[in-house]
Amino acid sequence: MPLDHFDLTLLDAVQQDATTSQMQLGTQVNLSSAAVNRRLKKMTTDGVITATVAQVDPVQLGYVLTVITEVEVENERLDLLDAMKRTFLACPQVQQCYYVTGAYDFVLILLVRNMEQYTQLTRELFFENNNVKRFNTLVSMSNVKTGVRVPTA
Repeated sequence: MPLDHFDLTLLDAVQQDATTSQMQLGTQVNLSSAAVNRRLKKMTTDGVITATVAQVDPVQLGYVLTVITEVEVENERLDLLDAMKRTFLACPQVQQCYYVTGAYDFVLILLVRNMEQYTQLTRELFFENNNVKRFNTLVSMSNVKTGVRVPTA
């Protein structure tokens, strides 16, 4: 779907605050509320907007550590890779999972309450998985920038 200036401006606004009323959005982009509604619905139907969610501060829920883990697999058979992807998808502490090129095969971003929880997760996700050759752990000292906002320009 080709996106015009109005669509991009709307996307930027709702990524900043999805609770902004359609009337306020219309004022910001010089469209009627009805036009804003039609455009947002179309972008949702077309898969441009994939979810409308609340961003929660993990620290407020006790998840004080962000851990980046690089995982190298033993065997790159598709069924084994798919099984690993399913395992990572099912783990609520895994916030992001990337299948990557380079020395490692996966990069995971995890939120954990403490190192004990991460240690338990390493047992479940890596040590008990016969297809994990090795993994490398990086602990974030400061989450300088996080988020899922996509640039519109």
